[in-house]
Amino acid sequence: MIPKTLNFKDRLVLFLASGLFLGLIPFAPGTFGSLLGIPLYWLFSHLPISLEICSLGFVTLISVWISGRAELLLGHKDPSQIVIDEVAGMAVALAGAPLKPSLIIVAFMFFRFFDIWKPFPIRYIDRSFPGGWGIVLDDVAAGVMANLAWRLWDYMEILGLSR
Repeated sequence: MIPKTLNFKDRLVLFLASGLFLGLIPFAPGTFGSLLGIPLYWLFSHLPISLEICSLGFVTLISVWISGRAELLLGHKDPSQIVIDEVAGMAVALAGAPLKPSLIIVAFMFFRFFDIWKPFPIRYIDRSFPGGWGIVLDDVAAGVMANLAWRLWDYMEILGLSR
């Protein structure tokens, strides 16, 4: 819940941190937040890959600051209402992806799998970094792993090895 006594700047931080209030959905807020990463990917997909990566880096840094501030405002570590990390992670998961609905679905499934399961090094990152860094970087790492996984899946599809 967002406190009513906050100033405009802090309310804006919580609005962005919650993924335009998707993080306030009482069930699976991370999944809904991840969906918001798809339009961000679409926006960046029209850029040259080098500019896409720079834009994702900028989004990641802004997400670190926003989520760190939101964590302080909400008063507990990595609250489920903060989903800007999933938005950034999902955009990383789709970086360089062609605009193919099937690939977007596969990347989404891989991202959610890695974000929830948290294999090494994702769990290590989640536990090792404080504040906004810990909130966001584990999702970016899950995004990187999902990106590699969909690329392998797509390569196997091209070779006809997935049947």
